[in-house]
Amino acid sequence: MQDWNEIGTDISNWILDYASSNGISRLVVGVSGGIDSAVTSTLCARTGLGTMVLNMPIHQTDSPQYDLSNQHIEWLTSNWENVESHIIDLSETFDSFGKDMNSNFSDLSLANSRARLRMTTLYNFASRLDGIVVGTGNKVEDFGVGFFTKYGDGGVDISPLADLYKSEVYALAKSLGIIQEIQDAAPTDGLWDDGRTDEDQMGATYEELEWAMQEVDNPSSGSMTDRQKEVVAIYERLHNANSHKMNPIPVFSRSKII
Repeated sequence: MQDWNEIGTDISNWILDYASSNGISRLVVGVSGGIDSAVTSTLCARTGLGTMVLNMPIHQTDSPQYDLSNQHIEWLTSNWENVESHIIDLSETFDSFGKDMNSNFSDLSLANSRARLRMTTLYNFASRLDGIVVGTGNKVEDFGVGFFTKYGDGGVDISPLADLYKSEVYALAKSLGIIQEIQDAAPTDGLWDDGRTDEDQMGATYEELEWAMQEVDNPSSGSMTDRQKEVVAIYERLHNANSHKMNPIPVFSRSKII
């Protein structure tokens, strides 16, 4: 059985070692009200390094995610003196960008622009503080189905949770004492005004996709139910469609012309 208290300490020490080795004294994390960012920001706080957490709503100030973000920030700042916070409302910036584009975009591309505006904001703070942006993605998102925005929430300097399955992030959250409402909330990427969940968008739960990722990597000998076959098909479709996000950027090799 995994000792999640020990694993949490190991991850915080890993962050601290990386920062110390690179002369970094500040960590910048965007918090969304979701489980991944709550766990990541807590692990950063536990390093003892200056940790800046940002809540960056875009037409979300009346949403449950906004409230959960603020509750988490309050919990962090009450438990760790090294944590600072800001609320940066990007609604007007987003609206101005959308207006300037004159509808030359799809709904999905505009939604992804929210993640890229947040990434830009995080890096502005990191640059001012001589810090780094800490990613919040988990293994299923980052290496399984590619459920993140390229150069948005995928634009980070280090990624502490990227080798943990979603179920493991929940186990870590429980050991860290993350607010129960965050542990119970349905995962959502916060890119849509209608509040659609990740499951709504992908057609499968993280538990199902986690199973599919493991099944594809190490096929079992048993037969699958119809739903399991459907989930594997969903996983493979998303994995293939988003492989350009998960694979290194192709680089032309000079060896081809020598």
